[in-house]
Amino acid sequence: MVQPPRVERQTNNQANAFNSSDLTLKFLRYLPIYRPGISPLARGLEIGMAHGYWLVGPFATLGSLGLLRNSNAANLFGLLAAGSLILILTIAFSIYGTTSFERQQEIYPRVAAVATVPRVSQTLNSTERWSQFTDGFLIGGIGGVIFAYLLLNSVAIFTAIAINSI
Repeated sequence: MVQPPRVERQTNNQANAFNSSDLTLKFLRYLPIYRPGISPLARGLEIGMAHGYWLVGPFATLGSLGLLRNSNAANLFGLLAAGSLILILTIAFSIYGTTSFERQQEIYPRVAAVATVPRVSQTLNSTERWSQFTDGFLIGGIGGVIFAYLLLNSVAIFTAIAINSI
């Protein structure tokens, strides 16, 4: 049956077949930011590890305008660039948390949301808990960057092991 779309005019959020389907909502519900029962530090660690791990590769292979792409130092500069971006993101998260959760009372009531995105857990709704999330993001992000760097530098070792085992 064809129905008119549900439109929330205050936030300009229109529910459609993709963003309000059960599969999409289930996928979003299990992301670390929305998953219930996790401490803010663990949320930050998991999100930071994922972001740090995937940021090194693009910086190492595409970075520095082609000057360092095929050099021996490309992985090192990828490590430094990704680590710097994680640090910048951590500072931005810290500023966001300080300014957003400083106010204890909201002046305006929250608008009811369309069921296109799950609600963020209530464990992140204070300055202290957001600070724990930010600390976890920094530690996890730097750890993910270092792990990806070590894997990139070990590719030659893994290929030598694979060739010799055949």
